[in-house]
Amino acid sequence: MHTAASESGFDLTIKRNCSISPQDLLYVLAFLACVSLGIAAVFAFFGAWPVLPFAGVEVLALAVAFYLNGRHAADYERIALEDGKLVVEASDGGKLEHREFGLAWLRLDELRRGQDLRLLLRSRGDALEIGRHLDMERRVSLAARLRLGLSNR
Repeated sequence: MHTAASESGFDLTIKRNCSISPQDLLYVLAFLACVSLGIAAVFAFFGAWPVLPFAGVEVLALAVAFYLNGRHAADYERIALEDGKLVVEASDGGKLEHREFGLAWLRLDELRRGQDLRLLLRSRGDALEIGRHLDMERRVSLAARLRLGLSNR
């Protein structure tokens, strides 16, 4: 979680922890593809040619998994108090969602299910889950910081 100063003094940005760049991820995929297809080529050379299509499927599945992971690498949530409203901007797989909640009707609900905690912003029948990319401890911290930020308004 990153806190920044804004006009209201409350601005949180929640980002995923991405420890590898997209270019480095592509290098890893290329290396794994070369190793897998290289081993399959050796087996094919010695007569076990059916290994090649399976190696191809393996590399394809790995590429799809890397692609799906990469699509969500830049996901984030930004929560800020602006002009008497709580503004939430969320990017999920390249899809940007922008919601504004009036403070007079705003409620933060904490839904617990066993060890899991979900945070929902509710206002006039509208609901939005926040903190989806955080672990339990950080969701509790987010709820406390959000309640503190809202109580100062």
